[in-house]
Amino acid sequence: MVNINGNLVEDKDATISVFNRGLAYGDSVFETLRVINGKIIFWEDHYFRFMSSMRIMRMEIPSSFSPEFLEEEILELLKVEKLINSPARIRFTVFRSFGGYYRPDTLDIEYIITSEKLDDPFYLLKEEPYEVELFKDHYVTSGLLSTIKSNNRAVNVLGSIFAKENDYNNCLLINENKQVVEALNGNIFLVNGNKIKTPPLKDGALNGISRKQILSIVGVLEELEIEETSISPFELQKADELFISNVIVGIQSISKYRKKEYGNEIAKQLLTKLNVKARLG
Repeated sequence: MVNINGNLVEDKDATISVFNRGLAYGDSVFETLRVINGKIIFWEDHYFRFMSSMRIMRMEIPSSFSPEFLEEEILELLKVEKLINSPARIRFTVFRSFGGYYRPDTLDIEYIITSEKLDDPFYLLKEEPYEVELFKDHYVTSGLLSTIKSNNRAVNVLGSIFAKENDYNNCLLINENKQVVEALNGNIFLVNGNKIKTPPLKDGALNGISRKQILSIVGVLEELEIEETSISPFELQKADELFISNVIVGIQSISKYRKKEYGNEIAKQLLTKLNVKARLG
């Protein structure tokens, strides 16, 4: 089942117009959510990022879009799909209503919610080899638009194809200043000793929900330091650890970049604490 503007319809009957503005112009934003036994993980942070993304895109936010209303829309779909007692992935997509060309006829929005079952109720650190490479064919542009989850993901799509063609598990994206910004599917963290770095939002890094949680976790740990600062590609091979974060997998350790191989001790420590936050928050 799919929720289209509050109506639950069968997958085979779920359709949108060929003139949909999300399809025609990428005039759309989305939020990917992890739900465990009917609880949306880090829901408050997701909600406020979603509202911020719509404002940045100059969309008219319906007065009905309260946290309670959107949560109920999500949970109702999970109930119908018999996923309310299972781990699940939700994609909540908002697109501007039909009309106009580059300049829309309206700022009003419509929405679609889809669901998918996940295997694991909590985050697990995967130990198998995970190799990455820089994707240099195209850049993430630094600035505000790159920090939101819009449907303009051409760089991520092309980077994913590059990774598959060259037998990499993932790629790291760079901006026009040749600074490392993020991975194809999440934020990037670099560990040297007790110091952790992650690219700042001004460099074009996604304003990730799990990124925010990790910043919060490390911020209260006396034994670790964290800094939001630009990262050059040259720093990657000097690091002790590299890991990727997103709300679906939690933390993914990188085992190899070019000739350098990495450990995962800090990643393990942080993943344990991230699971605690997910259960409590």
